[in-house]
Amino acid sequence: MADTNLLDLLQARSGLVCAIGAGGKKTTLYRLLTLHPGRVALTSTVFIPPFPKQLQVAVIRERPEKLLPALREAAATQRCVAYTLLSSKRGRFEGVSAAQVREIHNQLGFDVTFIKADGARARLIKAPAEGEPELPEDATTILPIVSARAINAPLSERIAHRVEQIERVTGARAGDPLTPTHIARLLASEEGLLKGVGGAKVVPVINMVEDTEHKALAHDAAQRALQLTTRFEYIVLACMRAANPIVGVVRRTDPSASPETT
Repeated sequence: MADTNLLDLLQARSGLVCAIGAGGKKTTLYRLLTLHPGRVALTSTVFIPPFPKQLQVAVIRERPEKLLPALREAAATQRCVAYTLLSSKRGRFEGVSAAQVREIHNQLGFDVTFIKADGARARLIKAPAEGEPELPEDATTILPIVSARAINAPLSERIAHRVEQIERVTGARAGDPLTPTHIARLLASEEGLLKGVGGAKVVPVINMVEDTEHKALAHDAAQRALQLTTRFEYIVLACMRAANPIVGVVRRTDPSASPETT
């Protein structure tokens, strides 16, 4: 499956496209930005490190009251713009409020705004706490992300953000391996990675599928998740740092049928 299909597969060609969860949010959004041919914005509603220089975007960092005018000026000449608020924290920038992201998108007429809408402290898996994720109203597409590397790994702070929340949502216990069933429960739960998604399109991604073992485990987790909910129709297995990021797609072809893989 060609790399260029990623925008369509993740339903990420237009609107407000938000990545949540853990295990490759920024990598996924950066990949989508480089593929998109239109007028694109990239931002975050949570803290985020500096944008990579290889993205080749105009970067705007401002105070809230000056952000929209600065972006209007940049967007008049630049196709791709990345923006955050200024921050006193070293090595990372403050997220923009979800309401302001929505306002900027609508006023400046971007084809798509890619949004990091969750924080995970570089872990492989997370479950949301109160107030998470920070999604704009009327988000178009939500990409719940989890790393395949977390499957069969012991649940601990080494790999997980919000261990207690993961225990509550999945039934796993700290120190025990995270099974495909635990991952499926996290993906399919409205207290897990479906929290706050509203009426948006939902396309879960199991990322970091780097070998046949990870692919088998991710496939199992995806099948189980599709059996637990009808909220999404397929799950993408991916390795976002690979030349071709699409490893496979686990689909529900019929609500009463078993999932299939393409």
